[in-house]
Amino acid sequence: MSNKILLAPIFQNARFDTEQRRSGLKELAELANLEMEPTELTENDADGVVGVIASSALVHPSFYQAADKLRVISRWGVGYENTNYEIATQHGVFVTIAPEHMVTVAEYTIAQWMATLKRVYTLNRLSHGGDFAIIRTYEAGGSTLGLYGFGRIGQAVARRAKPLLGNEGRLLVYDVRSDIQELATEYGAIVVDDPMILFRESDTVSLHVAGDDTIVDYDCLCAMKPHSSLINPSRGNLVDDQAVNRAICEDRLYYYVVDDPVNGPRKIHKDNPRIICTNHNAGITLESAIRLDLRTFGQVTDALQGRKPAHILNPDVLDHPRVTAWLNTE
Repeated sequence: MSNKILLAPIFQNARFDTEQRRSGLKELAELANLEMEPTELTENDADGVVGVIASSALVHPSFYQAADKLRVISRWGVGYENTNYEIATQHGVFVTIAPEHMVTVAEYTIAQWMATLKRVYTLNRLSHGGDFAIIRTYEAGGSTLGLYGFGRIGQAVARRAKPLLGNEGRLLVYDVRSDIQELATEYGAIVVDDPMILFRESDTVSLHVAGDDTIVDYDCLCAMKPHSSLINPSRGNLVDDQAVNRAICEDRLYYYVVDDPVNGPRKIHKDNPRIICTNHNAGITLESAIRLDLRTFGQVTDALQGRKPAHILNPDVLDHPRVTAWLNTE
């Protein structure tokens, strides 16, 4: 059976066809045959697979068990919920991420912050409907921006937001990390030890949290100011959809922006003019796609040529006999 590298569906998207992508795929093709990744990876897809550049496809434990040549699952992005990386570790397979989109998501957040303060979505709707009224909008300077989560993306947002907040504005941050006070001082932010304070005092709250558990419920939303906005460029499931839809309809807050399409759990938001849904596109620009391509190409190439790939999610795998048999440690 010929060796194979499975590619995420993004590699079929002509909008991101670049010279860097074509060149990188050509080099990968010298290492193994290139095939497209299915929507789920099971034992039926395992024959000959040595590497995967994965999208959000679910990787079943049976795939790891059957893929005896597999060295690396390289995520085209940072979400790893579907990789079953603990099982990968048991079978001696690297799982890597590609944190190449921090700037992109930070810019998206700033853009939505400005759009919500300036009521861009409402003004557009009014104007197209023939209503040319002047409405109340807000400035960033002197306002309070709350960041729920202060990892790499949260810090990138803070770096861009601080000049816009000005001397009178406040940047509030909530995070459970041990070094949060030190980081907040570096960025001129104020740490709050209870997320309810963040929701109660902020004019805009932006979520920058990994994982898929719901952290924003109806009580959080009721704590917000009627003119405030909630921005969620992370995962749709972080916010209770029923609760936020209700809260918007009750004028508990003004806008909810979520970087997820209007389908599945988010279908409830269809045609709500103050709930803005984007197609999980916040982290993908032409520039970030090039970086993601190059990073994942490098990770797969390194693994197949006996080198340790960058940004390993499961470092314990380094001690697995299957890895030590091929890894060049010199």
